[in-house]
Amino acid sequence: MKCTKCGDTATLELRRHNAAFCAPDFLVFFRRQVTTAVRKHRMLTPEEPVLVAVSGGKDSLALWDVLIEEGYRTSGLYLDLGIFEYSVESKAKCEAFAAARGVPLIVDTVAEAVGAPVPVIQRVTRRPPCSGCGLSKRYLMNRAALAHGFPVVATGHNLDDEAATLLGSVLQWQTDALARQSPALPSTHPKLVRRVKPLYRLSERETAAYAFLRRIDYIVEECPFARGATSIAHKEILSRMEDVSPGAKHNFLFGFLEKARPAFERAEGVVLKECERCGQVTTGTVCAFCKLADQVKRSA
Repeated sequence: MKCTKCGDTATLELRRHNAAFCAPDFLVFFRRQVTTAVRKHRMLTPEEPVLVAVSGGKDSLALWDVLIEEGYRTSGLYLDLGIFEYSVESKAKCEAFAAARGVPLIVDTVAEAVGAPVPVIQRVTRRPPCSGCGLSKRYLMNRAALAHGFPVVATGHNLDDEAATLLGSVLQWQTDALARQSPALPSTHPKLVRRVKPLYRLSERETAAYAFLRRIDYIVEECPFARGATSIAHKEILSRMEDVSPGAKHNFLFGFLEKARPAFERAEGVVLKECERCGQVTTGTVCAFCKLADQVKRSA
């Protein structure tokens, strides 16, 4: 198998692109996919600082690596979820990555903000662990960006993540979620920063290959609370479709973004206001994060 670009021996075949690349040309391809996403959706500007949400996994660290290489002024944000040894190891990976490249890393702790780590939140609320965790991460990412003067947060969501999220929203016809499914969410309130997903054009396999070729040391283990999650099942379904029809994930996601999302976006009419307790953005009087903290406090 030869590299589509230079004709040398290829190291990676990308069936959905009907292409194969040697290691150097794949790295160029990967970075161009990121820069294309940034340019197409006007995600970032060279002048503004970018807060990169990092988990210690391959996707977020690969994204941070590309943005550094492209010359963006970046800082990382690691949210310590307090999930036993998994959080200890993932935090260490982020700290080592930042130290090796001489870039800042901000660390926030869910337990300090909510009153308990994610395992305790799951136990006292009896909600799926990903529910309280996702709520906390969205809130804390926005809060950290505002506190440190970042106008935008970049996350490592890849093509597989976005296609799986879309499938879950379609299966339940969650029209509010469909309206928000986008590679770039603008700021619609002074206390809501922009959120962007520069890896949405790249698959999980492709980010893993990039991390390997760039010798990025990342945590391989999945979050222990991810086992049995519906999103994992959706990923597996889409991967089986991809095996039979290369490009299925891309066509599903990109077809929605180009042809269907505008209809859901027009239908959305949410009025945002500030939580009377913490001042963050919400649609009600008290935000969901403050309600979660109250529930944890009552249980304690």
